[in-house]
Amino acid sequence: MHPFAYVAPNTVAEAVAVLAEHGDRARPLAGGTDLLVKARANVWELDAVVDVKNIPELMSLSVNGDGLSIGAGVPCYQVYENEEIQAQYPGIVDGASIIGGIQVQSRAGLGGNLCNAAPSADGIPSLIAYGAVAKISGSNGNREVAIEDFATGPSRTVLDNDELLTSIEVPKPAANSGAAYTRFIPRNEMDIAVAAVGAFVQLDSSGQNFESARIALASVGPTPILAKAAGDSLAGKPVNDESIDAAAALAKDAATPITDMRGTVDQRKHLVEVLTGRMLRQAVERARG
Repeated sequence: MHPFAYVAPNTVAEAVAVLAEHGDRARPLAGGTDLLVKARANVWELDAVVDVKNIPELMSLSVNGDGLSIGAGVPCYQVYENEEIQAQYPGIVDGASIIGGIQVQSRAGLGGNLCNAAPSADGIPSLIAYGAVAKISGSNGNREVAIEDFATGPSRTVLDNDELLTSIEVPKPAANSGAAYTRFIPRNEMDIAVAAVGAFVQLDSSGQNFESARIALASVGPTPILAKAAGDSLAGKPVNDESIDAAAALAKDAATPITDMRGTVDQRKHLVEVLTGRMLRQAVERARG
């Protein structure tokens, strides 16, 4: 790791200018739990590190009538300790509370988890399930990208070299909705998922029928996956084992895993089916209160 410049801008515009100047030899710094590891391993050759923690909008966390806004630099603990988020967005809490350990969660945030673009990222499936979008600022202005479209491959995203993730915007969940996330890991904690599933359900006023659903998968493809056919299959269906099992089978079909030292293709596909069923049932329980 060679010497690099440390820059701590106070505005998004200043941060974007530094990123534009240095191109792929500059990276934003929020928690630094991924950046420092990659820099030390010479995965990235950096001329500048842009500390975003002095930029107010990147460190802002709010819940209001429009939904939840998570600044790109907000650490995980601020998310899962927020009582409003616990009540309205339990699926996001499920993911944020198991990223690394407590020490990591005091620094690392969902913004960094998203930008790191690991196929196994614990923070991404719930964001996809809730229909969240990423707000991006760059030299050419601002744009929004659906979270399911943000990662383009392992450690690759839609961000250009002169662009910065500023926040993650999550719509306000309607009444009679619920979400949940879980993963399968060989150890009890601080491990990488062999397979993971996030689910969001919207029930009708009776709580006996699905109006809509979104199901997202992790660790079973080069990027987190929105299992669209699986979620869409539940629309208008009764809340019962037959509907849920059919959706879980479709989620299994959406998985495109590989065999590696952590698990086989068949194991991961089986896990997706099992975990999807569990998360749909837990999301239904939460939707019913």
